[in-house]
Amino acid sequence: MQICRSKQAIRDCVGQWRHQGRPVALVATMGALHEGHLQLLTRARAWLDERGGGHIVTSIFVNPTQFDQAADLIHYPRDEANDLRLLDQAGCDAVFLPTVDEIYRPGAQSVVEVTGLSKMLIGRLRPGHFRGMTTIVTKLFNIIGPDVAAFGEKDYQQLTIVRQMVADLDMPVEILGVPTVREADGLAMSSRNRRLTPEDRKAATVLNRALNRGQEMVEQGCGLTALRGELRRILQSEPRATIGSIDIRDAENLSRITRIDRSIVMLLAVRFGDVLLIDQRTACP
Repeated sequence: MQICRSKQAIRDCVGQWRHQGRPVALVATMGALHEGHLQLLTRARAWLDERGGGHIVTSIFVNPTQFDQAADLIHYPRDEANDLRLLDQAGCDAVFLPTVDEIYRPGAQSVVEVTGLSKMLIGRLRPGHFRGMTTIVTKLFNIIGPDVAAFGEKDYQQLTIVRQMVADLDMPVEILGVPTVREADGLAMSSRNRRLTPEDRKAATVLNRALNRGQEMVEQGCGLTALRGELRRILQSEPRATIGSIDIRDAENLSRITRIDRSIVMLLAVRFGDVLLIDQRTACP
């Protein structure tokens, strides 16, 4: 596994693979890796194997422009040694580990933003977050030039935004959505889970309980008002949970709906202490 800390180093590495005619997959992360990230690598490897093989690049970069609160950036978990160990065991071919100065040159003014999708839902709770995300993803695509990139469905809005951006800007990258990986008790795996107190960690399982119930209701033909009310009731039953948002949208484009007559996605954003957790579930009547 090659470790590349500069743009030139990762470009040289990928360039050698390109010369051999091998496709390249990207898994973009902010580190603090867990089984959910490793599933992205597994899905990317399957895509490559279907095409005769290729190489996987994983990026590890805690992107400062995605954080709307300085404290959140400071406390974001970092564990480079363990990340590299996990990636090596998972068969990653190269890791891109740039510094902030390597990624953002002084005086840079350009950003990439999917204007509509970025300002709704989580975008309302975290202004500028998705603009930072799409800017860094674009930069990674430009630096590495992958044929395919894998993103988790847990951050459903992020996945939808990336797909919109790729389509709008004619980026030659296929986007793979990978199902959410959960702990044994149902909590969606997330690097942020490390920041939860033991009490909040236990309380956070209410997210999965609410989504399980919501999925049952949709499959049974419930109405939109009843679904929203039941999700809120279950979340409010946990005293350690502070609801940020409960949204029910069209699963394809996140547009508003007035009835459940198609595939929908339930999107939850809930704080436990000072940690904001998100979770989602798609369902079809």
